[in-house]
Amino acid sequence: QVQLVESGGGSVQTGGSLRLSCQASGYIVSTYCMGWFRQAPGSEREGVAAAYIGGAGTYYGDSVKGRFTISQDNAKNTLYLQMNSLKPEDTAMYYCAADLASCSPWWEGSWTDLHYWGQGTQVTVFS
Repeated sequence: QVQLVESGGGSVQTGGSLRLSCQASGYIVSTYCMGWFRQAPGSEREGVAAAYIGGAGTYYGDSVKGRFTISQDNAKNTLYLQMNSLKPEDTAMYYCAADLASCSPWWEGSWTDLHYWGQGTQVTVFS
């Protein structure tokens, strides 16, 4: 089992920045891919960014490319999402997720296939 705990959400003005953290614990050596999804009220869950654990490959959704950066600190078992130039449309609940086999759920939208989820952290961007 893998446990994921997010932190770092909050309210910020348009153009501001936030950094989300996802602390992983448990049998994390089994984790292949970790990343972030978000979901706004009335909207589909959207893959934001993902990273191959221990590798160099990353994925970003089109709506966040150039503004968000995913990174990992393996010594701390922590995944980060640096969010810059935030827009009101970035307002959503952000969830950390992990998969044992693939990063494809992030760009395929098959988030129901993912193995582990955090409880979510709210990000609100106001104009």
